Amino acid sequence: QVQLVESGGGLVQAGGSLRLSCAASIGTFSTYPMGWFRQAPGKEREFVAAVNWSGRSPTYADSVKGRFTISRDNAKNTVYLQMNSLIPEDTAVYYCAARKNELEHWDHWGQGTQVTVSS
Repeated sequence: QVQLVESGGGLVQAGGSLRLSCAASIGTFSTYPMGWFRQAPGKEREFVAAVNWSGRSPTYADSVKGRFTISRDNAKNTVYLQMNSLIPEDTAVYYCAARKNELEHWDHWGQGTQVTVSS
């Protein structure tokens, strides 16, 4: 059974930083592409960042490029999202996601962690 558990959310002032973690209990973690998504109040869930099984070639939404960094530690079955230079528009519930390979849908989701950026 797949389980993804996010942590690290909280309240931070604009310009500050947070690091989110996602601990995965999932088949062979090192083979799964992993991603982060977010959903702000009244908005649809949107893509934030993703990383392939090796940790190379990360992809980012334009809105977070240069400020957020996704990484993974396959030895710890954990994926991270380092968020710097946070702005109020980054306020959302952040979700960790996994999929079996690059061609599959994101079909495993965590429960989410709240990030609130005050101005």
